[in-house]
Amino acid sequence: MFDDDEQAVLWWSPDPRSVLAPRSLRRSRSLRRRLRSGDYQIKVNTSFEQVIAECAKERPASRGTWITPSMQSAYIKLHRLGVAHSVESWYQGRLAGGLYGVAVSGVFSGESLFTRRDDASKCALVYLCEHLQEFSCRLIDCQFRTEFLTSLGAVDIPRSRYLELLQTGREDFIWLEGGEAR
Repeated sequence: MFDDDEQAVLWWSPDPRSVLAPRSLRRSRSLRRRLRSGDYQIKVNTSFEQVIAECAKERPASRGTWITPSMQSAYIKLHRLGVAHSVESWYQGRLAGGLYGVAVSGVFSGESLFTRRDDASKCALVYLCEHLQEFSCRLIDCQFRTEFLTSLGAVDIPRSRYLELLQTGREDFIWLEGGEAR
């Protein structure tokens, strides 16, 4: 983490660590209704650069962003290597929300998400959780607690427990190539 392009990138390992077990995702009644409505078309890895650019935009309640141009470039390189991925919610042919992160050894480290329409990022997260379960991925690293993620089932665990979970990760993490997810 760092504040600007001139500062060195430092390793950050929060204690406690916020994590979400894909099978433990909470779907509110309104979210279940939204999912049934079919409002959003979910795609994987079709607009990674657009997703990260949207995530990098400053938000009303924040001061700046950690997703600087050099960080975007680094994640785009990871995406081209098949390590960083995006899950996108599309509404009437336009990107409405999404998320991106890094998948290594059966753990998905969620980096950021954005939404332009109600529940768009939540629908992307639901798809991600379902997809991760197909490959026996047990953990989404959310890093820091947020009200949004806590409402969806994320919990804080001690760093020591997080490191134990990393040791039991799977090496055979498989992703869909770019295209429609469902």
